Amino acid sequence: MAETGWAPAFVALYRGEVLAGAVAAYLKSHSYGEYVFDWAWADAYRRHGLEYYPKLLAAVPFTPVPGSRLLARDSADRRILLSALQSLAMQSGLSSAHLLFPHDDDIEAARAEGWMVRHGVQFHWRNRPDVPYADFADFTAALQREKRKKIQQERRRVAEAGVSFQVRVGTEITDADWRFFHHCYSLTYAAHGSTPYLSLDFFLGMGRQLSQHWVMFIALRNGEPLAASLVAIDAERRWAWGRYWGATEHVPCLHFEACYYQPLQWCIAQGYQCFEGGAQGEHKMARGLTPTSTASAHWLAHPQFARAVEDFLAREGQGISAYLDELRERTPFKAAALTSP
Repeated sequence: MAETGWAPAFVALYRGEVLAGAVAAYLKSHSYGEYVFDWAWADAYRRHGLEYYPKLLAAVPFTPVPGSRLLARDSADRRILLSALQSLAMQSGLSSAHLLFPHDDDIEAARAEGWMVRHGVQFHWRNRPDVPYADFADFTAALQREKRKKIQQERRRVAEAGVSFQVRVGTEITDADWRFFHHCYSLTYAAHGSTPYLSLDFFLGMGRQLSQHWVMFIALRNGEPLAASLVAIDAERRWAWGRYWGATEHVPCLHFEACYYQPLQWCIAQGYQCFEGGAQGEHKMARGLTPTSTASAHWLAHPQFARAVEDFLAREGQGISAYLDELRERTPFKAAALTSP
């Protein structure tokens, strides 16, 4: 993927001939597809006559999903991997190294190694832990009245437009479905003046090799498809992640139906615990998703810039903490629903 600005620079830890740890890292020549925004840092470097790119990035490309980035059995090996990333960056003359959406254990190791930690916010839906929602209506009944009415109105507008949905899971998703989805996905990028990274061959290959991890929601009108959304799933953990969507024409509220209401309805029916709605978007709270803190870890080679960024992150972190408190006070759920089983 070097031509797209993602050049693999994987790091492996061996003890003898036994693999003890690994990091999927990349040399990045830009900051696209990361969902942790450091464009201002790059601009500050440029204004001082310094090069910010390439940088070293440990992340899953185009995927704002928390998970293990330091693949190791214990904290000691995680710290060794972090030290290796830092050494690689220094030996290669890179400006910095970054760990995006890591597991809590990774963050703990990063703090111990002196890396700076940055916080962000995402919006996730969680099922009721003790008595899971019986159906979508049971879920919306737990919301405040105005939120429930808004959802009902939005769903009604889609239905009145003559739109219905088919849900395809795993091997039920055909090559024709993947082709239509890729067309919709490309239209979404085009609408924002961007070029999609992921090719049709990528989606076709993913559908054939990792079919068990995907659910596709296809919107139909008069029997013809007009939109599709894609959700990644872990059936064992009962966890789902909203990924991409697109439509061949504009239908009011179709985005909400395809990207939130249909996936949530499916997750509830399948007994899933969580649906992660992706990066950004306070509007997700009105659909029953609630704020969740995320984290990333950063190391900068330039001492003065490192101190400046550390100061910025301290101030930004206070703002994020206050923002989370404010969002939690604006919960979409009824007070009784927050304390009920």
